[in-house]
Amino acid sequence: MNCPTYRLRYAALLLLICGFAALLATNARRLPAPERPNILLFLADDWSYPHAGAYGDPVVQTPNFDWLAAGGMLFTNAYCASPSCSPSRASILTGRYPHQNGAMGNLWPEFSAGATVYPRELEQAGYLVGHDQKGWGPGDFRSTGWTHNPAGRTYDDITQLLDARQEGQPFCYWFGSQDPHREYLTNLGAWSGMEADSVNVPPFFPDLPCVRNDLLDYYAEVERFDRHLGEVVDLLESSGELDNTLIIVTSDNGMPFPRAKANLYDAGTRMPFVAHWPDRIPAGTVRHSYVNLGSLAATFLVAAGLEVPAHMTLPSILPELADATVPGADHVFLERERHAQVRADSGSYAVRGVRNDSFLYLRNFYPERWPAGDPEAVLSVGAYGDVDNSITKMLILAGGQTDHYRLSFGKRPATELYDLQVDPHQIRNVAAEMRYARAREVLEEQLSDWMRASDDPRHADPRTVRWDTVRYTPTYGRRTYDLDAYIADYRYARSRNHTQFDLLPCAE
Repeated sequence: MNCPTYRLRYAALLLLICGFAALLATNARRLPAPERPNILLFLADDWSYPHAGAYGDPVVQTPNFDWLAAGGMLFTNAYCASPSCSPSRASILTGRYPHQNGAMGNLWPEFSAGATVYPRELEQAGYLVGHDQKGWGPGDFRSTGWTHNPAGRTYDDITQLLDARQEGQPFCYWFGSQDPHREYLTNLGAWSGMEADSVNVPPFFPDLPCVRNDLLDYYAEVERFDRHLGEVVDLLESSGELDNTLIIVTSDNGMPFPRAKANLYDAGTRMPFVAHWPDRIPAGTVRHSYVNLGSLAATFLVAAGLEVPAHMTLPSILPELADATVPGADHVFLERERHAQVRADSGSYAVRGVRNDSFLYLRNFYPERWPAGDPEAVLSVGAYGDVDNSITKMLILAGGQTDHYRLSFGKRPATELYDLQVDPHQIRNVAAEMRYARAREVLEEQLSDWMRASDDPRHADPRTVRWDTVRYTPTYGRRTYDLDAYIADYRYARSRNHTQFDLLPCAE
């Protein structure tokens, strides 16, 4: 799985979806076990669209993600429910919008004792359920009575889970990678032979050598995520489980850079997303309709033939996966509340938004607050603490009051509107321009209607302190690294025969 040539036979996959409509209407509790699919969620930590080979990225190599896309369905408009780890993962588990999950709409909260999550529903229906590495989190689930992570019991790896199965028992597995989350091993991308000159630097970053190098290090961890993906898919194939496994590969939120993670711009919310299920999902399909990752909970339950609990408000996308001609959504709603605790008043930076093919519309409920956190260190990370520390962050701050500083750290108006046809990176706010007045009015009404219909507390009380007062539950300490894993990374990098390169002094 670590080279595209290992997967040449994807061209032989057929567009077989016959009989699938009947499966959608059948209750899995009445189906024999072999007809119930295994369910595998492969979830990256801080990976943004379009950083994969299948999307045409010129640098990062993701042969395993690309192979799944060639044999399945690739989405170009998948969005996390919130650009922050804990609320995004909670929405994936519960099938609900972050504002419907109460305290779980924040980073580092407690996980509700009464929450219904798809892994538990599947376990009660006879599935063997587990996860490894990062499940739901960061946050505290034990104080509310959970005996294990809401993503499932912890296993060392998927092999251990497969060994524990009873004969014929389907499994549900959550592989929660910690890549490409920071911190990075500086120059890992260069060691891997990636060329800094080939990087597409987003216009909201300064185009400097150390910024390019920082992006290469991020890419290197994306590639490591992809190698792990290949190892698991190879295991499923060798064990005869691949054909009966629904695989979803995506990320919880955007890349850990300024104006990306913890922001509702595309770099923070738009996710790589591929679905693979031989003979059920038409191979080689590309979908441009909109998906909220919170829909995965209902999708997994319907795939297993189970009824979806009424309070899972985000709908299943299984009909779209089964039939490329089924229409999908033409827009998606976005939101965020408090990310890290980085304001002196413990305040949230609440935003709601709607995104379609033409526009991104955002409503900032606290324009007087610093969107990336106070300029002075409060509790988490440091100055502007909603942005993970990096050489890119430091270079923007060192540059002073430039456009790059304004875009990443400056205060924002109450309303933002971006014309995506001419401004795909969402740089120029046109909300105040008269020629966009009608578009702004339509989007504002659409957003308000959704907030009301979904019982968003900010519809009735836009400046509610509900999320400002939520308990913040972190344990502090630097992220630790597995030395053996980094030795393996280095050997892999050298195996790509890149023998000469200049290492930049870009340590954070």
